[in-house]
Amino acid sequence: MGNFDQKVNKFLEIFLEEGGYVKVLEGLQNTLLIAVAGLLIGILIGTVIATVRVLPKYKALPRVLNGICSFYVALFRGTPIVVQLLVFYYVLLPIIGWKITGVQVAMLVFGLNSGAYISEIMRSGIQSVDPGQMEAGRAVGLGFGVSMTKIVIPQAVKNILPTLGNEFISLIKETSVVSFVGAADLYVAFNYIGSNSYEFMVPYLVMALIYIVLVLLISLLVKLMERSLKKSDRRN
Repeated sequence: MGNFDQKVNKFLEIFLEEGGYVKVLEGLQNTLLIAVAGLLIGILIGTVIATVRVLPKYKALPRVLNGICSFYVALFRGTPIVVQLLVFYYVLLPIIGWKITGVQVAMLVFGLNSGAYISEIMRSGIQSVDPGQMEAGRAVGLGFGVSMTKIVIPQAVKNILPTLGNEFISLIKETSVVSFVGAADLYVAFNYIGSNSYEFMVPYLVMALIYIVLVLLISLLVKLMERSLKKSDRRN
């Protein structure tokens, strides 16, 4: 027990007296920034792809677009996120001459990756909406795009909200790999504390606790949003 107390005291010394908390706050900020930006970009891309994939395939253009979207989804779902980060940061960016930070690269790659998964989530959500909703929109003179954005997609989002919450949780946990491109996340912060204290047990336990708290908060937020949407449905 005494040995554990020494580990805790050493952790607190680095955390409080030597500025470790600054690293942790920076890492927490970057973790949340990457995850939130990745989710928002993913929702945008995923919605576009899902819409393309449910388009009627009577004409050539929808078939071509569907093929492109299918390739995109297969590419990002078929390769690990770490590989995507490394390829973007060390291969693609030098080729095209972009100079952006590791955090910005992580936001972009996580968004592109999340878009592939959310497209499948959104597609199932769209298909779960009663086809009569689309037909009703078209019957009153709305075009396909307007009917989709104003009628079908809002209902689909309600249906897939818990799954979107799970995707956000996955993004939070996956940010632990962004150190491969020089981004300072929670892992980097607590690894810094461990390296300076020559003791990793307590820093890694605290890091795990922070991830657990983040996941619980996100789960609570999703439940509150679901409850709010159900109340609005009852009022309608």
